[in-house]
Amino acid sequence: MIRSWLVQESQRKISSRSIQRKISVLRSYFRFLIREKIVATNPMEKIVAPRVSRRLPYFIDSVKMDTLLDETEFGPGFHGIRNHLIIQLLYTTGIRLSELQSLTVENIDFRAGTIRVSGKRNKERLIPLTPEMVKGLNEYILEREKLYGASGPLFLSDSGKPMYPKAVYLIVRKYLGTITTHTRRSPHTLRHTFATQLLNNGADLNAVKELLGHASLAATQVYTHNTIEKLKNIYNQAHPKA
Repeated sequence: MIRSWLVQESQRKISSRSIQRKISVLRSYFRFLIREKIVATNPMEKIVAPRVSRRLPYFIDSVKMDTLLDETEFGPGFHGIRNHLIIQLLYTTGIRLSELQSLTVENIDFRAGTIRVSGKRNKERLIPLTPEMVKGLNEYILEREKLYGASGPLFLSDSGKPMYPKAVYLIVRKYLGTITTHTRRSPHTLRHTFATQLLNNGADLNAVKELLGHASLAATQVYTHNTIEKLKNIYNQAHPKA
């Protein structure tokens, strides 16, 4: 019955990802039934979930990012400096939205040119900052001190409260919309861009893994697909037999 139902779902053009989610719900349900001694056997043990094709991470090329950071008008004062810095920091460090939100002024070591980030499972890592990034952080913090004081969360709203993730997401989406029409315009897009551009320019995979704060190399290897796609494009454009 379950297999017949899955075939019907597939014929209705339900995606493999959605079918997998439904299978997961059924697995949980039958585990509950067995635990409560309502059924004696679990039919889900013989059900194989359909394969889900993994989407390549979308990234933005460096020319467009340079245009955004160097030529786009972000506006004057605290508001503009902060919004520019959010985009710049996400792009040059590859940190997650949650990691950006948890940053404090004390996390920045201006002398060493590093920022201390608390990732998943509270695992800390140090990420180097470019001289331009250090300069931008200095400028922002000076402006921030005039309005809200010297310590506490690094990024504050216009009212001086810690920024909500949704507010950061909307800022990123707005400004990425000035350089791309792609639907995927989020802080994670900038993380993908950071990782892909490092690998495309010859960075070691293990080094990128550490910078991203991945627990395993498998999570980082998804970005190598973009690198291979770039090599294929170069090959197709350059080789006479391609």
